[in-house]
Amino acid sequence: MLHTYFDTLIIGSGLAGLTLALNLASSKKVGLITKQALLDGASGWAQGGIAAALSEKDSPEVHIRDTLSAGAGLCNEKITRSVLENGPQAIQWLIEQGVPFTRNQGNKTGYHLTKEGGHSVRRVIHAADATGQAIQRTLGEKTRTHTNITVLEHHIAIDLITSIKLGHSNNGNKCYGAYVLDNFSGQVNTISAQNTVLATGGAGKVYLYTTNPDTATGDGIAMGWRAGCQVANMEFIQFHPTCLYHPHAKSFLITETVRGEGGLLKLPDGKRFMPLHDDRAELAPRDIVARAIDFEMKKRGLDCVYLDISHKPTLFLKKHFPNIYARCLELGIDITRHPIPVVPAAHYTCGGIVTNLNGKTNLGNLYAIGETAHTGLHGANRLASNSLLECLVFGQAAAEDILNQTPLPAVKLPKWDESRVTDADEEIIISHNWDELRRFMWSYVGIVRTNKRLQRAQHRIKLLHEEINEYYANFRVTSDLLELRNLVDTADLIVQSAMLRHESRGLHFSLDYPDSQQHAKDTILKK
Repeated sequence: MLHTYFDTLIIGSGLAGLTLALNLASSKKVGLITKQALLDGASGWAQGGIAAALSEKDSPEVHIRDTLSAGAGLCNEKITRSVLENGPQAIQWLIEQGVPFTRNQGNKTGYHLTKEGGHSVRRVIHAADATGQAIQRTLGEKTRTHTNITVLEHHIAIDLITSIKLGHSNNGNKCYGAYVLDNFSGQVNTISAQNTVLATGGAGKVYLYTTNPDTATGDGIAMGWRAGCQVANMEFIQFHPTCLYHPHAKSFLITETVRGEGGLLKLPDGKRFMPLHDDRAELAPRDIVARAIDFEMKKRGLDCVYLDISHKPTLFLKKHFPNIYARCLELGIDITRHPIPVVPAAHYTCGGIVTNLNGKTNLGNLYAIGETAHTGLHGANRLASNSLLECLVFGQAAAEDILNQTPLPAVKLPKWDESRVTDADEEIIISHNWDELRRFMWSYVGIVRTNKRLQRAQHRIKLLHEEINEYYANFRVTSDLLELRNLVDTADLIVQSAMLRHESRGLHFSLDYPDSQQHAKDTILKK
Protein backbone atom coordinates (compact mmCIF):
# COMPACT_ATOMS: atom_id res chain seq x y z
CA MET A 1 0.00 0.00 0.00
CA LEU A 2 2.18 2.84 -1.27
CA HIS A 3 -0.73 5.10 -2.15
CA THR A 4 -4.40 4.79 -1.24
CA TYR A 5 -7.51 6.93 -0.93
CA PHE A 6 -10.28 7.25 1.67
CA ASP A 7 -13.25 9.59 1.83
CA THR A 8 -12.17 10.38 5.40
CA LEU A 9 -8.82 9.63 7.01
CA ILE A 10 -8.95 9.52 10.82
CA ILE A 11 -5.61 9.65 12.63
CA GLY A 12 -6.17 8.17 16.10
CA SER A 13 -8.41 5.45 17.54
CA GLY A 14 -9.64 6.85 20.85
CA LEU A 15 -13.26 7.63 21.66
CA ALA A 16 -13.33 10.69 19.37
CA GLY A 17 -11.95 8.78 16.38
CA LEU A 18 -14.16 5.72 16.89
CA THR A 19 -17.28 7.86 17.34
CA LEU A 20 -16.54 9.72 14.12
CA ALA A 21 -15.77 6.54 12.17
CA LEU A 22 -18.98 4.80 13.19
CA ASN A 23 -21.09 7.86 12.41
CA LEU A 24 -19.57 8.16 8.92
CA ALA A 25 -19.34 4.54 7.89
CA SER A 26 -22.90 4.13 6.61
CA SER A 27 -22.02 6.17 3.51
CA LYS A 28 -18.28 6.93 3.56
CA LYS A 29 -15.12 4.91 3.02
CA VAL A 30 -13.18 5.52 6.23
CA GLY A 31 -9.52 4.87 6.95
CA LEU A 32 -8.51 4.82 10.62
CA ILE A 33 -4.85 4.64 11.54
CA THR A 34 -3.49 3.96 15.01
CA LYS A 35 0.08 3.82 16.32
CA GLN A 36 -0.32 0.57 18.20
CA ALA A 37 -3.31 -1.77 18.47
CA LEU A 38 -6.82 -0.39 17.98
CA LEU A 39 -7.62 -0.08 21.70
CA ASP A 40 -4.25 1.12 23.01
CA GLY A 41 -5.01 4.85 23.26
CA ALA A 42 -5.64 7.02 26.31
CA SER A 43 -9.46 6.75 26.14
CA GLY A 44 -9.25 3.16 27.35
CA TRP A 45 -7.38 4.35 30.46
CA ALA A 46 -10.23 6.62 31.60
CA GLN A 47 -11.55 5.28 34.88
CA GLY A 48 -14.10 7.74 36.25
CA GLY A 49 -16.79 8.13 33.61
CA ILE A 50 -18.68 10.67 31.50
CA ALA A 51 -20.38 13.75 32.90
CA ALA A 52 -23.87 14.62 31.65
CA ALA A 53 -27.09 16.00 33.13
CA LEU A 54 -29.00 12.72 33.43
CA SER A 55 -30.84 12.88 36.76
CA GLU A 56 -33.91 14.80 37.92
CA LYS A 57 -31.67 16.69 40.37
CA ASP A 58 -29.50 17.95 37.53
CA SER A 59 -29.86 20.04 34.37
CA PRO A 60 -27.64 21.28 31.55
CA GLU A 61 -27.73 24.72 33.18
CA VAL A 62 -26.23 23.38 36.42
CA HIS A 63 -23.63 21.40 34.45
CA ILE A 64 -22.76 24.54 32.48
CA ARG A 65 -22.39 26.53 35.69
CA ASP A 66 -20.00 23.95 37.18
CA THR A 67 -17.95 23.81 33.97
CA LEU A 68 -17.64 27.60 33.71
CA SER A 69 -16.59 27.77 37.35
CA ALA A 70 -13.84 25.19 36.89
CA GLY A 71 -12.69 26.86 33.65
CA ALA A 72 -11.68 30.03 35.55
CA GLY A 73 -13.16 32.50 33.11
CA LEU A 74 -11.77 31.02 29.89
CA CYS A 75 -14.53 28.64 28.77
CA ASN A 76 -16.27 29.56 25.53
CA GLU A 77 -19.86 29.77 26.78
CA LYS A 78 -21.43 29.08 23.38
CA ILE A 79 -19.35 25.93 22.90
CA THR A 80 -19.87 24.85 26.50
CA ARG A 81 -23.63 25.18 26.19
CA SER A 82 -23.70 23.27 22.90
CA VAL A 83 -21.62 20.37 24.24
CA LEU A 84 -23.39 19.99 27.57
CA GLU A 85 -26.89 20.34 26.15
CA ASN A 86 -26.02 17.51 23.74
CA GLY A 87 -24.61 15.39 26.57
CA PRO A 88 -27.69 13.26 27.38
CA GLN A 89 -28.27 12.24 23.74
CA ALA A 90 -24.57 11.40 23.35
CA ILE A 91 -24.80 9.09 26.37
CA GLN A 92 -27.94 7.53 24.92
CA TRP A 93 -26.02 6.80 21.71
CA LEU A 94 -23.39 4.92 23.72
CA ILE A 95 -26.09 2.95 25.53
CA GLU A 96 -27.59 2.02 22.16
CA GLN A 97 -24.17 0.80 21.03
CA GLY A 98 -24.18 -1.58 23.99
CA VAL A 99 -21.79 0.07 26.47
CA PRO A 100 -22.34 -1.74 29.83
CA PHE A 101 -22.68 1.20 32.23
CA THR A 102 -23.10 0.34 35.93
CA ARG A 103 -26.78 -0.06 36.79
CA ASN A 104 -28.72 1.24 39.78
CA GLN A 105 -32.41 0.42 39.79
CA GLY A 106 -32.98 2.83 42.68
CA ASN A 107 -32.08 5.71 40.37
CA LYS A 108 -34.70 6.99 37.92
CA THR A 109 -32.09 6.94 35.16
CA GLY A 110 -31.53 3.24 35.78
CA TYR A 111 -27.77 3.86 36.08
CA HIS A 112 -25.43 4.63 38.95
CA LEU A 113 -24.18 8.22 38.90
CA THR A 114 -21.17 9.34 40.89
CA LYS A 115 -19.72 12.72 41.84
CA GLU A 116 -16.26 14.15 41.23
CA GLY A 117 -14.34 17.30 42.12
CA GLY A 118 -15.95 20.51 40.87
CA HIS A 119 -19.39 18.93 40.31
CA SER A 120 -22.28 20.14 42.47
CA VAL A 121 -24.41 17.01 41.90
CA ARG A 122 -23.96 13.37 40.96
CA ARG A 123 -23.81 13.26 37.15
CA VAL A 124 -20.93 10.95 36.17
CA ILE A 125 -22.18 7.78 34.48
CA HIS A 126 -19.60 5.00 34.54
CA ALA A 127 -18.81 1.32 34.06
CA ALA A 128 -17.39 0.47 37.50
CA ASP A 129 -13.88 2.03 37.53
CA ALA A 130 -12.99 1.13 33.94
CA THR A 131 -15.36 3.27 31.89
CA GLY A 132 -12.97 4.05 29.06
CA GLN A 133 -12.06 0.41 28.63
CA ALA A 134 -15.72 -0.63 28.44
CA ILE A 135 -16.50 2.04 25.84
CA GLN A 136 -13.43 1.31 23.73
CA ARG A 137 -14.12 -2.42 23.66
CA THR A 138 -17.73 -1.87 22.60
CA LEU A 139 -17.02 0.68 19.88
CA GLY A 140 -13.78 -1.00 18.84
CA GLU A 141 -15.53 -4.27 18.04
CA LYS A 142 -18.08 -2.47 15.88
CA THR A 143 -15.34 -0.50 14.13
CA ARG A 144 -13.18 -3.53 13.41
CA THR A 145 -16.05 -5.47 11.81
CA HIS A 146 -17.58 -2.64 9.76
CA THR A 147 -17.11 -3.18 6.03
CA ASN A 148 -16.66 0.54 5.29
CA ILE A 149 -13.90 1.08 7.89
CA THR A 150 -10.30 0.07 7.20
CA VAL A 151 -8.26 -0.10 10.42
CA LEU A 152 -4.51 0.29 9.95
CA GLU A 153 -2.84 -0.74 13.21
CA HIS A 154 0.82 -0.03 13.99
CA HIS A 155 0.86 2.92 11.58
CA ILE A 156 2.04 6.38 12.62
CA ALA A 157 1.39 9.58 10.70
CA ILE A 158 4.53 11.54 9.81
CA ASP A 159 3.09 14.79 8.48
CA LEU A 160 0.01 16.22 6.81
CA ILE A 161 0.10 16.88 3.07
CA THR A 162 -1.10 20.43 2.38
CA SER A 163 -1.57 22.64 -0.65
CA ILE A 164 1.24 24.94 0.54
CA LYS A 165 3.64 21.99 0.65
CA LEU A 166 2.50 21.00 -2.84
CA GLY A 167 3.11 24.51 -4.11
CA HIS A 168 -0.48 25.41 -5.05
CA SER A 169 -2.23 27.48 -2.38
CA ASN A 170 -4.17 29.98 -4.49
CA ASN A 171 -7.38 29.07 -2.65
CA GLY A 172 -5.89 28.98 0.84
CA ASN A 173 -4.10 26.20 2.66
CA LYS A 174 -5.89 22.85 2.49
CA CYS A 175 -5.11 19.35 3.70
CA TYR A 176 -5.15 16.47 1.22
CA GLY A 177 -4.04 13.58 3.42
CA ALA A 178 -0.91 12.39 5.19
CA TYR A 179 2.32 10.47 4.89
CA VAL A 180 2.10 7.42 7.14
CA LEU A 181 4.82 5.03 8.37
CA ASP A 182 3.97 1.33 8.51
CA ASN A 183 5.86 0.17 11.60
CA PHE A 184 5.89 -3.46 10.45
CA SER A 185 7.42 -2.96 7.01
CA GLY A 186 9.19 0.36 7.54
CA GLN A 187 7.47 1.60 4.39
CA VAL A 188 6.06 5.13 4.14
CA ASN A 189 2.64 5.24 2.49
CA THR A 190 0.84 8.20 0.94
CA ILE A 191 -2.81 8.35 2.02
CA SER A 192 -5.04 10.92 0.35
CA ALA A 193 -8.50 11.83 1.60
CA GLN A 194 -11.39 14.20 1.01
CA ASN A 195 -11.18 15.06 4.72
CA THR A 196 -8.49 14.35 7.30
CA VAL A 197 -9.20 14.26 11.04
CA LEU A 198 -6.64 14.58 13.84
CA ALA A 199 -7.83 12.56 16.84
CA THR A 200 -4.51 11.55 18.36
CA GLY A 201 -5.14 12.55 21.98
CA GLY A 202 -2.94 14.63 24.25
CA ALA A 203 0.73 15.05 25.14
CA GLY A 204 1.18 13.71 28.67
CA LYS A 205 4.42 11.92 27.76
CA VAL A 206 6.16 15.29 27.48
CA TYR A 207 6.40 15.04 31.28
CA LEU A 208 8.39 12.63 33.42
CA TYR A 209 5.36 11.62 35.50
CA THR A 210 2.05 11.11 33.72
CA THR A 211 -1.12 9.07 33.92
CA ASN A 212 -1.12 8.77 30.11
CA PRO A 213 -0.12 5.75 28.02
CA ASP A 214 3.05 5.78 25.90
CA THR A 215 1.00 6.81 22.85
CA ALA A 216 0.28 10.32 24.24
CA THR A 217 3.09 12.16 22.44
CA GLY A 218 1.24 15.19 21.06
CA ASP A 219 1.32 13.88 17.48
CA GLY A 220 -1.83 15.60 16.18
CA ILE A 221 -1.05 18.93 17.84
CA ALA A 222 2.50 18.94 16.44
CA MET A 223 1.44 17.87 12.93
CA GLY A 224 -1.34 20.46 12.86
CA TRP A 225 1.02 23.20 14.03
CA ARG A 226 3.64 22.32 11.41
CA ALA A 227 0.92 22.37 8.74
CA GLY A 228 -0.26 25.87 9.72
CA CYS A 229 -3.04 25.31 12.29
CA GLN A 230 -3.68 27.82 15.04
CA VAL A 231 -2.99 26.45 18.50
CA ALA A 232 -4.42 27.80 21.76
CA ASN A 233 -3.95 27.59 25.54
CA MET A 234 -1.16 25.00 25.59
CA GLU A 235 0.01 26.34 28.97
CA PHE A 236 -2.98 24.67 30.63
CA ILE A 237 -1.74 21.16 31.39
CA GLN A 238 -3.92 19.42 33.93
CA PHE A 239 -2.03 17.48 36.57
CA HIS A 240 -4.18 14.77 38.09
CA PRO A 241 -3.78 14.92 41.87
CA THR A 242 -3.71 11.18 42.47
CA CYS A 243 -1.42 8.87 40.51
CA LEU A 244 -0.37 5.73 42.40
CA TYR A 245 3.11 6.16 43.87
CA HIS A 246 4.94 2.86 43.61
CA PRO A 247 8.13 1.81 41.76
CA HIS A 248 6.24 -0.91 39.90
CA ALA A 249 3.06 1.03 39.14
CA LYS A 250 3.80 2.81 35.87
CA SER A 251 1.22 5.52 35.10
CA PHE A 252 -1.58 4.01 37.19
CA LEU A 253 -4.31 6.55 37.87
CA ILE A 254 -6.41 6.56 41.02
CA THR A 255 -9.68 7.97 39.72
CA GLU A 256 -11.18 11.14 41.12
CA THR A 257 -14.25 9.09 41.93
CA VAL A 258 -12.39 7.70 44.96
CA ARG A 259 -12.51 11.19 46.45
CA GLY A 260 -16.05 11.65 45.14
CA GLU A 261 -17.11 8.62 47.15
CA GLY A 262 -15.48 9.81 50.36
CA GLY A 263 -11.73 9.29 50.01
CA LEU A 264 -9.61 11.62 52.17
CA LEU A 265 -6.14 13.00 51.45
CA LYS A 266 -3.77 12.66 54.38
CA LEU A 267 -0.19 13.29 55.43
CA PRO A 268 1.98 10.37 56.62
CA ASP A 269 0.86 11.02 60.20
CA GLY A 270 -2.79 10.59 59.21
CA LYS A 271 -3.77 14.28 59.33
CA ARG A 272 -5.95 15.77 56.57
CA PHE A 273 -4.65 18.88 54.81
CA MET A 274 -7.13 19.78 52.05
CA PRO A 275 -9.52 21.75 54.36
CA LEU A 276 -6.61 24.16 54.94
CA HIS A 277 -6.31 24.84 51.20
CA ASP A 278 -9.95 25.06 50.03
CA ASP A 279 -13.42 25.00 51.56
CA ARG A 280 -14.38 22.17 49.19
CA ALA A 281 -11.52 20.09 50.59
CA GLU A 282 -11.00 16.85 48.60
CA LEU A 283 -13.74 17.83 46.13
CA ALA A 284 -12.06 21.04 44.98
CA PRO A 285 -11.16 21.22 41.26
CA ARG A 286 -8.09 19.30 40.18
CA ASP A 287 -5.72 22.25 39.85
CA ILE A 288 -6.34 23.26 43.47
CA VAL A 289 -5.93 19.72 44.80
CA ALA A 290 -2.78 19.09 42.74
CA ARG A 291 -1.16 22.34 43.91
CA ALA A 292 -2.09 21.58 47.51
CA ILE A 293 -0.42 18.16 47.31
CA ASP A 294 2.63 19.66 45.59
CA PHE A 295 2.84 22.33 48.31
CA GLU A 296 2.63 19.81 51.18
CA MET A 297 5.18 17.47 49.56
CA LYS A 298 7.72 20.28 49.01
CA LYS A 299 7.11 21.88 52.40
CA ARG A 300 7.59 18.63 54.30
CA GLY A 301 10.06 16.86 51.99
CA LEU A 302 7.62 14.04 51.21
CA ASP A 303 7.80 11.54 48.36
CA CYS A 304 4.00 11.23 48.35
CA VAL A 305 0.79 11.80 50.30
CA TYR A 306 -1.97 9.28 51.02
CA LEU A 307 -5.53 8.80 49.78
CA ASP A 308 -7.57 6.94 52.37
CA ILE A 309 -10.94 5.34 51.66
CA SER A 310 -10.49 2.38 54.01
CA HIS A 311 -13.35 3.67 56.20
CA LYS A 312 -15.84 2.56 53.52
CA PRO A 313 -17.30 -1.00 53.62
CA THR A 314 -15.17 -3.65 51.91
CA LEU A 315 -17.99 -4.79 49.62
CA PHE A 316 -18.59 -1.20 48.51
CA LEU A 317 -14.94 -0.75 47.54
CA LYS A 318 -14.72 -4.05 45.68
CA LYS A 319 -17.90 -3.28 43.75
CA HIS A 320 -17.15 0.34 42.81
CA PHE A 321 -13.36 0.12 42.39
CA PRO A 322 -12.60 -3.46 41.31
CA ASN A 323 -9.64 -2.59 39.09
CA ILE A 324 -8.05 -0.21 41.59
CA TYR A 325 -8.57 -2.74 44.37
CA ALA A 326 -7.01 -5.56 42.33
CA ARG A 327 -4.05 -3.51 41.06
CA CYS A 328 -3.22 -2.11 44.49
CA LEU A 329 -3.49 -5.58 46.03
CA GLU A 330 -0.98 -6.89 43.48
CA LEU A 331 1.44 -4.28 44.84
CA GLY A 332 0.76 -5.16 48.48
CA ILE A 333 -1.70 -2.35 49.20
CA ASP A 334 -5.11 -3.42 50.55
CA ILE A 335 -7.29 -0.33 50.04
CA THR A 336 -9.92 -1.74 52.43
CA ARG A 337 -7.35 -1.48 55.24
CA HIS A 338 -4.61 0.91 54.18
CA PRO A 339 -4.33 4.34 52.49
CA ILE A 340 -3.04 4.58 48.91
CA PRO A 341 0.26 6.44 48.33
CA VAL A 342 -0.31 9.06 45.59
CA VAL A 343 1.45 11.90 43.74
CA PRO A 344 0.27 14.39 41.10
CA ALA A 345 1.05 13.54 37.46
CA ALA A 346 0.48 15.15 34.05
CA HIS A 347 -2.97 14.04 32.97
CA TYR A 348 -4.73 16.16 30.35
CA THR A 349 -3.88 18.73 27.67
CA CYS A 350 -6.55 21.45 27.86
CA GLY A 351 -5.15 23.39 24.92
CA GLY A 352 -4.67 22.21 21.35
CA ILE A 353 -5.58 22.93 17.75
CA VAL A 354 -8.22 25.65 17.48
CA THR A 355 -11.54 24.35 16.08
CA ASN A 356 -15.12 25.51 15.64
CA LEU A 357 -18.40 23.85 16.70
CA ASN A 358 -17.97 21.18 14.00
CA GLY A 359 -14.35 20.37 14.80
CA LYS A 360 -13.04 22.29 11.76
CA THR A 361 -9.57 23.85 11.90
CA ASN A 362 -8.36 26.91 9.97
CA LEU A 363 -7.00 24.55 7.27
CA GLY A 364 -9.43 23.42 4.61
CA ASN A 365 -10.49 19.74 4.78
CA LEU A 366 -8.84 19.30 8.19
CA TYR A 367 -10.64 18.57 11.47
CA ALA A 368 -9.38 18.03 15.01
CA ILE A 369 -11.43 16.34 17.73
CA GLY A 370 -10.91 15.06 21.25
CA GLU A 371 -7.92 16.01 23.40
CA THR A 372 -5.98 17.11 20.30
CA ALA A 373 -8.36 20.03 19.86
CA HIS A 374 -8.97 23.28 21.67
CA THR A 375 -12.73 23.77 21.48
CA GLY A 376 -13.19 26.25 24.31
CA LEU A 377 -15.04 23.79 26.54
CA HIS A 378 -12.35 23.34 29.18
CA GLY A 379 -11.09 26.88 29.62
CA ALA A 380 -8.20 27.14 32.07
CA ASN A 381 -9.06 23.89 33.84
CA ARG A 382 -11.09 20.92 32.63
CA LEU A 383 -13.98 19.82 34.82
CA ALA A 384 -13.60 16.13 35.64
CA SER A 385 -15.24 13.68 33.18
CA ASN A 386 -16.10 16.35 30.61
CA SER A 387 -13.38 15.06 28.25
CA LEU A 388 -15.07 11.85 27.10
CA LEU A 389 -18.25 13.83 26.55
CA GLU A 390 -16.34 16.28 24.36
CA CYS A 391 -15.01 13.34 22.29
CA LEU A 392 -18.54 12.06 21.74
CA VAL A 393 -20.23 15.34 20.89
CA PHE A 394 -17.51 16.60 18.55
CA GLY A 395 -17.14 13.19 16.93
CA GLN A 396 -20.84 13.34 16.06
CA ALA A 397 -20.70 17.02 15.03
CA ALA A 398 -17.74 16.48 12.71
CA ALA A 399 -19.49 13.48 11.15
CA GLU A 400 -22.61 15.53 10.45
CA ASP A 401 -20.55 18.31 8.87
CA ILE A 402 -18.60 15.89 6.67
CA LEU A 403 -21.76 14.06 5.56
CA ASN A 404 -23.28 17.36 4.38
CA GLN A 405 -20.36 18.16 2.07
CA THR A 406 -20.35 17.82 -1.71
CA PRO A 407 -17.58 15.35 -2.71
CA LEU A 408 -14.64 16.77 -4.70
CA PRO A 409 -12.25 14.93 -7.02
CA ALA A 410 -9.17 13.38 -5.41
CA VAL A 411 -5.87 15.24 -5.70
CA LYS A 412 -2.85 13.34 -7.00
CA LEU A 413 -0.17 13.38 -4.30
CA PRO A 414 3.59 12.76 -4.56
CA LYS A 415 5.20 9.72 -2.98
CA TRP A 416 7.37 10.04 0.12
CA ASP A 417 10.94 10.92 -0.92
CA GLU A 418 13.72 9.22 1.02
CA SER A 419 16.32 9.27 -1.74
CA ARG A 420 18.68 11.47 0.28
CA VAL A 421 18.56 9.69 3.65
CA THR A 422 20.20 6.59 5.09
CA ASP A 423 19.62 4.24 7.98
CA ALA A 424 20.73 5.71 11.29
CA ASP A 425 24.11 4.44 12.49
CA GLU A 426 23.01 4.76 16.13
CA GLU A 427 19.76 5.70 17.84
CA ILE A 428 20.99 6.42 21.36
CA ILE A 429 20.48 10.15 20.73
CA ILE A 430 16.71 9.56 20.56
CA SER A 431 16.42 7.88 23.97
CA HIS A 432 18.77 10.43 25.58
CA ASN A 433 16.87 13.40 24.17
CA TRP A 434 13.51 11.85 25.14
CA ASP A 435 14.69 11.44 28.75
CA GLU A 436 16.21 14.92 28.92
CA LEU A 437 13.05 16.55 27.57
CA ARG A 438 10.69 14.86 30.03
CA ARG A 439 12.91 15.64 33.02
CA PHE A 440 13.38 19.35 32.37
CA MET A 441 9.71 19.78 31.44
CA TRP A 442 8.77 18.26 34.81
CA SER A 443 11.25 20.44 36.69
CA TYR A 444 10.74 23.74 34.85
CA VAL A 445 7.23 23.66 33.33
CA GLY A 446 5.32 21.67 35.95
CA ILE A 447 2.64 22.51 38.51
CA VAL A 448 4.37 25.73 39.67
CA ARG A 449 6.29 27.91 37.18
CA THR A 450 8.60 30.93 37.11
CA ASN A 451 10.03 33.10 34.33
CA LYS A 452 13.52 31.74 34.97
CA ARG A 453 12.36 28.12 34.81
CA LEU A 454 10.52 28.73 31.56
CA GLN A 455 13.57 30.45 30.03
CA ARG A 456 15.74 27.45 30.96
CA ALA A 457 13.25 25.09 29.36
CA GLN A 458 13.07 27.21 26.20
CA HIS A 459 16.86 27.20 25.86
CA ARG A 460 17.02 23.41 26.13
CA ILE A 461 14.14 22.94 23.70
CA LYS A 462 16.01 25.04 21.11
CA LEU A 463 19.06 22.77 21.38
CA LEU A 464 16.91 19.64 21.11
CA HIS A 465 15.12 21.06 18.06
CA GLU A 466 18.44 21.54 16.29
CA GLU A 467 19.63 18.00 17.03
CA ILE A 468 16.34 16.35 16.08
CA ASN A 469 15.85 18.33 12.88
CA GLU A 470 19.34 17.39 11.73
CA TYR A 471 18.66 13.73 12.56
CA TYR A 472 15.29 13.85 10.79
CA ALA A 473 16.84 15.36 7.65
CA ASN A 474 19.56 12.73 7.32
CA PHE A 475 18.11 9.40 8.44
CA ARG A 476 15.10 7.25 7.64
CA VAL A 477 12.18 7.88 9.96
CA THR A 478 11.29 5.56 12.79
CA SER A 479 8.38 5.60 15.20
CA ASP A 480 10.63 6.69 18.09
CA LEU A 481 12.09 9.56 16.07
CA LEU A 482 8.64 10.78 14.99
CA GLU A 483 7.28 10.71 18.53
CA LEU A 484 10.32 12.58 19.87
CA ARG A 485 10.00 15.18 17.11
CA ASN A 486 6.32 15.68 18.01
CA LEU A 487 7.04 15.86 21.75
CA VAL A 488 9.68 18.56 21.29
CA ASP A 489 7.34 20.62 19.08
CA THR A 490 4.56 20.22 21.66
CA ALA A 491 6.88 21.15 24.54
CA ASP A 492 7.87 24.27 22.62
CA LEU A 493 4.19 25.25 22.25
CA ILE A 494 3.59 24.71 25.99
CA VAL A 495 6.54 26.91 26.94
CA GLN A 496 5.70 29.62 24.38
CA SER A 497 2.15 29.79 25.71
CA ALA A 498 3.25 29.81 29.35
CA MET A 499 5.68 32.69 28.72
CA LEU A 500 2.92 34.75 27.12
CA ARG A 501 0.54 34.43 30.11
CA HIS A 502 1.52 37.05 32.68
CA GLU A 503 -0.90 35.91 35.37
CA SER A 504 -1.91 32.82 37.33
CA ARG A 505 -5.14 31.26 36.15
CA GLY A 506 -6.54 27.75 36.42
CA LEU A 507 -3.84 25.21 35.67
CA HIS A 508 -1.14 27.80 35.00
CA PHE A 509 0.39 29.02 38.27
CA SER A 510 3.35 31.43 38.15
CA LEU A 511 5.27 32.64 41.20
CA ASP A 512 6.20 35.77 39.20
CA TYR A 513 2.55 36.55 38.39
CA PRO A 514 0.52 35.11 41.30
CA ASP A 515 -2.65 37.12 40.59
CA SER A 516 -5.24 36.78 37.82
CA GLN A 517 -5.82 39.61 35.38
CA GLN A 518 -9.24 41.23 35.29
CA HIS A 519 -10.06 40.05 31.76
CA ALA A 520 -9.40 36.45 30.75
CA LYS A 521 -7.94 35.92 27.27
CA ASP A 522 -6.96 32.84 25.31
CA THR A 523 -3.32 32.37 24.34
CA ILE A 524 -3.42 31.83 20.57
CA LEU A 525 -0.27 30.90 18.65
CA LYS A 526 -0.05 31.33 14.87
CA LYS A 527 2.64 30.38 12.39
